[in-house]
Amino acid sequence: MGVKLKDFTDPKKIKIENLSGNTIAIDGYNIIYQFLTTIRGPTGEPLRNNKGRVTSHLTGLFYRNINLLNNKIKPIYVLDGKPPELKSILIQKRREIREKNQEKYLKAIEEDNQELAKKYSHSMIRINDEIISDTKKILELLGIPYVQAPSEGEATAAYLTETGIAEYSVSQDYDSLLFGAKKLCRNLTVSGKRRIPRTNRYVNVEPEMIELKEFLRLNDINREQLIDISILIGTDYNPNGFTRIGPKTAMKYIKKFKKIEEIPAIQKELELINIDEVRKMFLSPNVIKPDTVSHNEINKNKLISFLCDQNNFSEERISNMINKLEKTQEERSESLDKWFK
Repeated sequence: MGVKLKDFTDPKKIKIENLSGNTIAIDGYNIIYQFLTTIRGPTGEPLRNNKGRVTSHLTGLFYRNINLLNNKIKPIYVLDGKPPELKSILIQKRREIREKNQEKYLKAIEEDNQELAKKYSHSMIRINDEIISDTKKILELLGIPYVQAPSEGEATAAYLTETGIAEYSVSQDYDSLLFGAKKLCRNLTVSGKRRIPRTNRYVNVEPEMIELKEFLRLNDINREQLIDISILIGTDYNPNGFTRIGPKTAMKYIKKFKKIEEIPAIQKELELINIDEVRKMFLSPNVIKPDTVSHNEINKNKLISFLCDQNNFSEERISNMINKLEKTQEERSESLDKWFK
């Protein structure tokens, strides 16, 4: 879901090359979901190989990571583990939405309404074991490490920035800030032109960076207060938030009363939720610090076999992209050799 904090942010627009030389911790499920929603056919159907296996995410993972590696960026993917019990309400809501939109999608297909079919297809997406298995496979062949989080992937990704293993956390969700990510990078994997829903207009989507320390200073709050503001609006752990409280009202309340328990207008609703339990999800999340994180060379032959022989990608295109990366890396190495001679 992601908490609605956009109104309070003043993100710095960046270019992908600005991250050159840095290690980034990517919220894997968040990014995979982005690829599955954006890389689709005219009626919203995902790309598939000749055996019917979904390949939309593989397309995104290959081309975007080649671009990152070309820019000397070291990605680490963090994959979700078991969802916390507090997230069960949100998971059930998503399941119900998928089921309802499945019916609407089929009806739109029957009526040959591509626009409507594409709209409903997005909320039908589910990341299954097959998709995760293929994700791990392509990352291994690209030489990119992944970390299996014990629970929320974005929590561990944020933790990697706190421990210094990564400089940036990459996700579309502002929740990363609640988890303590020092620097959040958004739109890194979905940059380009994006169509505004139900219109024929497009907007440019550019990578942007939000620094937690600066975000808190700008809004004159601390991290604990940011979490309280988010709880009032609604988080993954209390998706309904509080009655008639949006982002601006939440900010106003916390600025005035400092913490949720002191807000007179919500005392009755407070009895229905364990605030400290929700706070703990962000302040003391279940995370893991990997013993080692190593980036390896691309396994060119196996990668081509996996994408082209098993998943019907164009061998010419895949080979060209890998060759381009190898050439860039060779030129970079030669340049360093000359520097030290």
